[in-house]
Amino acid sequence: MSQEQNIDDVQEPIINALPEVRQIIERVWHLEKSRLDRKSNSPINDDILTIVKEAVR
Repeated sequence: MSQEQNIDDVQEPIINALPEVRQIIERVWHLEKSRLDRKSNSPINDDILTIVKEAVR
């Protein structure tokens, strides 16, 4: 199996997700990326919960 196929397999659930779910995934990904860029070790659970609550409203 090629690396391109592996990437497609990983991205498939995201690509086919409902727009609301895709928005949650994208926002959490950006949040985690910004934390990694800052080398922050602070808890992320509350931030993820806020993202999900906003998307559900």
